[in-house]
Amino acid sequence: MRFGSSGIRSRYGRELVSTSLLLGHILGEKFKEIIVGRDTRTTSRIIENAFIAGVLSGGSSLRTAGLVPTPAVASSITQGGSGCMITASHNPEEYNGLKIFNHGGSSLFKTQQKEIEELLVAAGKPADHHAFQKSPGRVTSPGILDTYIQKITARFPSERMGRMILDCGNGAGSVASPAILREMGADIRCINCTPSGFFTRPSEPLEQNLGYLPPLITAWKASGAVVHDGDADRMMAFDSRGRYITGDQMLILFCRYLDAQRVVTTTDASMAIDEWAEVRRTPVGDSYVSEALAGWGDFGGEPSGAWIFPRQSLCPDGPYAAALFCQMASEWDIAAELDRIPVYPIRRRSLPCSCAHEVMHSLGAASPTDGIRISRDEGWYLVRASGTEPKIRITAEGRTPAAADALLDEGTRAVREWKSKITHQ
Repeated sequence: MRFGSSGIRSRYGRELVSTSLLLGHILGEKFKEIIVGRDTRTTSRIIENAFIAGVLSGGSSLRTAGLVPTPAVASSITQGGSGCMITASHNPEEYNGLKIFNHGGSSLFKTQQKEIEELLVAAGKPADHHAFQKSPGRVTSPGILDTYIQKITARFPSERMGRMILDCGNGAGSVASPAILREMGADIRCINCTPSGFFTRPSEPLEQNLGYLPPLITAWKASGAVVHDGDADRMMAFDSRGRYITGDQMLILFCRYLDAQRVVTTTDASMAIDEWAEVRRTPVGDSYVSEALAGWGDFGGEPSGAWIFPRQSLCPDGPYAAALFCQMASEWDIAAELDRIPVYPIRRRSLPCSCAHEVMHSLGAASPTDGIRISRDEGWYLVRASGTEPKIRITAEGRTPAAADALLDEGTRAVREWKSKITHQ
């Protein structure tokens, strides 16, 4: 198995369990201490146990966090250590995986991922792997969740706040966000905050998955709603009028509220953020944002709902973002602030292409799935190969609808021209 943009992930099965054992052993040989946590999925304990066995066979000491949000693991890693979260994040219940973190909370860098992938291939099957330490590591179970909650609440004064709906999707955020927001003084109405492992809605916090929330915001006279995915590394929200706040709008809201001067975001984020801060862009994926923030920037995130606050951790932190949003809602009229944020028209198109990687290399992309972004006076367009289908996806944003249409057509022509050249060679 290989690392994707958010660790190793697949449908649950024997191969994933075997990979967990081998990965644990490899990390156990490389790091002096490892923290492991898990989300609420019913398969997470099995994968966690396999990973723990591997770590101990590698000789490392291990701290078990139990059921926690992903940022609780990432923010607790000691110098010289590493962390692993058993989760498939926003994917459906039948998926699971492993996210690996460095000290400081950043995801493994690409060079580290490649090194570990090569070691996994060299290790073979668990039954063929006999390189066990004579002195196995030891297991401790400290109060990682309590420490994480206290670390966040210490940053926010306890005061009387308005009513807020909290939807954890029955994921790992259920064990942290309700306690954090109540400690801050928010009047919380919880939905799907039982860590059952069964998702009553699709885990990804997209607007189309959350249509039941706007009527509840109105009925309960709430200031808004905050929503998590399965492992609570993401947070999205609604305003008091029941309007879904897009990822681009949330990026700008946080940027303004934090007075962030330097922001890291992804190539698919709206150009509107450039009107508020100096911006550096990375390929799509929060691991790229995290890596960039390690050397530059006050705040970062991507429109999917992953928000990174470097003073807290280099890991996307959903509960911290929820706390910050509630504080912001107690001081600002979020709905009025949203009305001031420019919204530019966006166009998207997918083109079937059996030679997608060849086309992307011809267009000058260093990585086909990272793609290439072209900026023009009236907007930009992004061309990238799909990571799961034989397609090329084009996204365009313009200052006017006509500009967005023209940029989408420009990107489409470029793809079709190179596709024609390659297929007729």
